[in-house]
Amino acid sequence: MTNRMEISGAIAKPPIRSQSPAGVAHVRFWLEHRSTVVEADLPRQVYCRMPVVVSGQRSALFTQNLVQGSNITVSGFVAYQTGRNGVGKLVLHADNITQI
Repeated sequence: MTNRMEISGAIAKPPIRSQSPAGVAHVRFWLEHRSTVVEADLPRQVYCRMPVVVSGQRSALFTQNLVQGSNITVSGFVAYQTGRNGVGKLVLHADNITQI
């Protein structure tokens, strides 16, 4: 099975840096994507906003220049995450970020 995603967009909110109790660095931000795709031979406007997390030692390297409004391409895997409020969401766990 494959779990791989690549998406480009703009950072919608300033990145938040944190550290887990085990000492693992995390950077979290929201990516906003807008594009036009062709579906059933017709153009369709696409919009989505999704949370992205970058973890580990590489997080500082990948995110040091990121600010709200930065245009980037992100790739990684998608996982389901349940928040403290019990609401679930898909989160993109990034292993590569490129500024556009």
